[in-house]
Amino acid sequence: MAKPGVGVGAGPSSGAGADVDPGANPGAGAGRRRTDALSGVERQTAVLIRHVELLYRRTDIHDNLDRAEYLLLRALDEAGPLNINALAAQLGLDPSTAGRQVSVLQGAGLVERRPDPADRRRSVVTPTADGASLMRHVQARRTENIADLLAAWTDEDVRALGTILAKYNCAVSAKYLTGPALIEEPSGAGR
Repeated sequence: MAKPGVGVGAGPSSGAGADVDPGANPGAGAGRRRTDALSGVERQTAVLIRHVELLYRRTDIHDNLDRAEYLLLRALDEAGPLNINALAAQLGLDPSTAGRQVSVLQGAGLVERRPDPADRRRSVVTPTADGASLMRHVQARRTENIADLLAAWTDEDVRALGTILAKYNCAVSAKYLTGPALIEEPSGAGR
């Protein structure tokens, strides 16, 4: 049982910066509020990861496509046919890792490789009809699960969550990945 003020959605119980002396350095209060906010984000990120893992274990959505396979097919669906290097950049992976994932999907009949018309030394990867169909099925199931979880939320809250998650994922991508990794800059960012 969660303690009051310590639950999943709880923030600091006395309000951010409530323990700051008003006569002290004004910048100290802002620094403390930032530290409190970052502490809250760190905790909620840990809880989010735990919940994502829980949802992964409690649903059968990924029985036919694991997360890596789903994201690879999703990247191809959104970007169109790509060579391995471009696909790897899109996913934020090393080309050898992307190549191994493509080989697994090719063996399952979910993608195909064809010579790149611009450079016959390279191949272009494209989803097969079965691969695209399976990806769309998994996407629909994932969307249904999210809709069920967020059924009581307003449309504005759902959009805000999507915007904040996209902004967070952009920050992770910019710092750690080599490509856009399926993340678009949220609309209104930087305004």
